[in-house]
Amino acid sequence: MLTLPTRIIHVLRHFEEAFSERVWEWAKVLLIGAILAPGERTVAAILRVMGCSDEKQFQNYHRVLNRAIWSSRELSRRLLVLLVCLFVAGNEPVILGLDETIERRRGRKIAARGVYRDPVRSSKEFFVKTNGLRWISMMLLTSIPWAQRVWALPFLSVLAPSERYHEERHMRHKTITDWAWQMILQVFRWLPGRSLVIIADGTYAVLDFLLKVSRLPGVSAITRLRLDACLYDPAPAREAGKRGRTALKGPAQPKLAQRLKDPATQWEKHTLSWYGGTTREMEIATGTALWYQSPVPPVAIRWVLIRDLAGQYEPTALLCTDLHAQAAQIVEWFVLRWTVEVTFHEVRAHLGVETQRQWSDLAILRTTPALLGLFSLVTIFAQQLLDAQAFPVRQAAWYCKTLPTFSDTLALVRQHLWPSAFFSVSSTDADTIQIPRVLFDRFVDTLAFAA
Repeated sequence: MLTLPTRIIHVLRHFEEAFSERVWEWAKVLLIGAILAPGERTVAAILRVMGCSDEKQFQNYHRVLNRAIWSSRELSRRLLVLLVCLFVAGNEPVILGLDETIERRRGRKIAARGVYRDPVRSSKEFFVKTNGLRWISMMLLTSIPWAQRVWALPFLSVLAPSERYHEERHMRHKTITDWAWQMILQVFRWLPGRSLVIIADGTYAVLDFLLKVSRLPGVSAITRLRLDACLYDPAPAREAGKRGRTALKGPAQPKLAQRLKDPATQWEKHTLSWYGGTTREMEIATGTALWYQSPVPPVAIRWVLIRDLAGQYEPTALLCTDLHAQAAQIVEWFVLRWTVEVTFHEVRAHLGVETQRQWSDLAILRTTPALLGLFSLVTIFAQQLLDAQAFPVRQAAWYCKTLPTFSDTLALVRQHLWPSAFFSVSSTDADTIQIPRVLFDRFVDTLAFAA
């Protein structure tokens, strides 16, 4: 039996009913072991770190991932509701980041793997391909009180196989925006009555996708916009008695690339929250238009042009499907998208994403979303363990660290788990040895910060 800190038990009770009683006991061992284990997050590594090397029925822990009956989607719903209750006030919009990442995996038995552009290793000059699995992840972008910055907390991740995968199985192929639309619709149903703001990159600047999002009440999307997009004025009112079909659009507006060079463009200076927790003075021009390209009906958008006074950043255009949103707020919301990339890096560096070895289709569909969701769960554990107290940031004589990062957060949770979870599932032999408290604390501190 696991003996866990009381505050962690209270968090886990939100997810207990999603499992049967027997599977839940095995799942808890996998969960705590995934937090404590350094390096690879394989089932074998987790059992070793939990003191279960002599467990003869080890296959039961593998079956939690590849055979047991439980719903990843239900766990995602419970995680999202818990995150919103803890970190988002009832009168504030729920800001959601949407992006995809490639999990580099090889192996002939991994059916859904494909060949994709590696977004990390590629650049404008070099195109790097990689084998792996493509995941679309939705994350809650919210300020963490003790970190004093916005974190991206994953709660729903979906595998998006390649077109070749669907062709070989005679299945209808779903594009990235098809999967994204289903994810947004699911979250819309999970959080009835809440305003949702979806932030994504230019991959999701697709007319039919934006049209669907704009028709959901209380939901808006923010993405990049091409400088050569075809924008139009609203359609004029139909004259009485006029024959023919109703006009969909009015006269064409100048391209955004032309507005950048037009001296008549009205620019306003704003001091904006920028990348890296800094502020930056930028010039902004904005307006409303219909973005139209046959055969998709036009989408009403607010476009925003951003120009850097210092010339360090190239001019950028954004769009928002909420016509009443403030231009400066749109830019600051979009800047939050960078925290999604930070989370993708953190889960690889500290939670072992890309080190798992499952090849069963069901285990693959469950393991990577679970490791991504573990980032959010560790954050919740830390929030509950701190109980509004100051975060004890690790210090050294040569490095003064003012704010905690995720590595500190993971270490804090581990420091509470090692004295309880580890020794409670270790050998039943009553033999003990005594070690000085200073040495014990040093061992725990070293293990807690192990990558």
